[in-house]
Amino acid sequence: MTAKAVISLTTGLEDAEKVTVAFLVAVGAAETGRSTLMFLTKEAVRLALDGVAVGVACEGCPSLPDLMKRYEAAGGRYFVCPICLDAKKLDTGSLISGAEAQGTIPMWEWIGDDGATTFSY
Repeated sequence: MTAKAVISLTTGLEDAEKVTVAFLVAVGAAETGRSTLMFLTKEAVRLALDGVAVGVACEGCPSLPDLMKRYEAAGGRYFVCPICLDAKKLDTGSLISGAEAQGTIPMWEWIGDDGATTFSY
């Protein structure tokens, strides 16, 4: 069994329920001891900006800020697509803790030869 997990997320707050599910999966992986990476692309890159991921997706759902705090506390990391950041003219200086502008090659290097369990949202 691999000890790494990668959650690829392309959706931002336009589908808060999908974002919540992706974070629930990421939190579950990180809190059970897996090295966990969220690869944020397309509209999801905005979630890595300070103050953007706010709110609750549905009644009974945990809030996005709470999920993000749990993910960070469990050692979760974010790679944020630099091409997407540039295309949207977003400031990398506003990235949240644990997030860095990194593309596909650094993601594959992080995964390494042992592979990873992956989820895509």
